[in-house]
Amino acid sequence: MSENTNNKSLNKCEVTSQLNECDSHHHDPHVSRGKVLSKIPVVLAQLNLQMKLDAKIEFPEPVLEIKDIKKQVKLTQCRLLLPSNKLFVKGFVRKNIQYASPCTDIENNTTKSVASDLHSYTVDIPFDCVTEVKKYLSMPVMPEVNNRQEFDFMVSKPLGTGFPEKDKLLTNDLSQFHQESSQFYNELPFCELISSKIIEWDEAVDRVSLPGDSPLGEGYFKTIEEKMVVDICIKVLQKQNVRISSHHDCHDDCD
Repeated sequence: MSENTNNKSLNKCEVTSQLNECDSHHHDPHVSRGKVLSKIPVVLAQLNLQMKLDAKIEFPEPVLEIKDIKKQVKLTQCRLLLPSNKLFVKGFVRKNIQYASPCTDIENNTTKSVASDLHSYTVDIPFDCVTEVKKYLSMPVMPEVNNRQEFDFMVSKPLGTGFPEKDKLLTNDLSQFHQESSQFYNELPFCELISSKIIEWDEAVDRVSLPGDSPLGEGYFKTIEEKMVVDICIKVLQKQNVRISSHHDCHDDCD
């Protein structure tokens, strides 16, 4: 690459955009006044759930030591089963484990040193539970039940031979079908994850000493057993019709 080309590349990298100042002014949006009927999410309940997890994690390679573990709670299901008070929760804990793995490609082990490289391994630990909402901050709107009703019309038919001519067969018409049905599209409660806290305890269950020359006490493992206590805070909501009262604007003379 020529020197001129290098200079052009450097010049491109040194170019920075210049921000221009733009004017702005306050704008009052249109606001409906008086008693307004609105449809908004209403908090039904806020719960603290605690789950106890026990799992084994198999690493794809020998582990000299664990450097760090980052954890994150993810919910895949949170369903309030109306008209009951049972809340079903399902999800998993995502764990990213950073660890050192012995690597003789860098340097062979000695009685005073062990060469290793850093890797990471991500695994999901599932959980699920069901609990009862014992106290509602706001009562949920119970689902309306769909219904179907059949109805018939009376028909009059001759009885035929052997019956008086003035007598008729009074019945419904089997060749017709009549029905009235109604269906309701209820608002399904939903959840928000507010916070989570995890206490964990991890222990290697198959640790052995490093083969050949190695410092005292050094070893590797491929399996850990972990126990976790997972505390999560969940907010349960449902969209409901709410009447909101709004007042005229207060000015400087308002308290």
